[in-house]
Amino acid sequence: MSTESEDDARVELMRELKTSSQLQHAWLMQVWQANPSLHPAAAMLLSDLAKFGESRPSDVAKRRMVDISVVSRQIAQLSSAGLIDRRPAPEDGRASLISVSERGQAELLAWRGRYLEFMTHALAGWDADQVTDLTQRLAAMNKDLRKALATEVKCEVS
Repeated sequence: MSTESEDDARVELMRELKTSSQLQHAWLMQVWQANPSLHPAAAMLLSDLAKFGESRPSDVAKRRMVDISVVSRQIAQLSSAGLIDRRPAPEDGRASLISVSERGQAELLAWRGRYLEFMTHALAGWDADQVTDLTQRLAAMNKDLRKALATEVKCEVS
């Protein structure tokens, strides 16, 4: 059983994470409004493909924890912009595999440059060890949160 202080710390952590997410979204929308080419959600899907490699759309949806219809719309936008390549899955010709095209790689490099410029400015007082430590802690937390979601723990409201 946890103490009230531990409970308060967990609630505060989730508040700070939500604020961080909102700030990232605000930055993305600010950049997109200044350069309205690729929608930020589609750019994040492209980034996911770059990180994980060629994937089925259903696998992308599962990783991003969104409905396949959301991924399908983003894939259509990326495909029409020439930012992804698509080929039939060898084991099932009805399914497709998608990957980042050369043009998509160039788009990702542009987004990465803008993002690094922003983060370098925003975290100017942080050293590399602080950034690495926070990144590792957040990755561990996200792993545990995914695991907890997968076990379908029922939370009771009292």
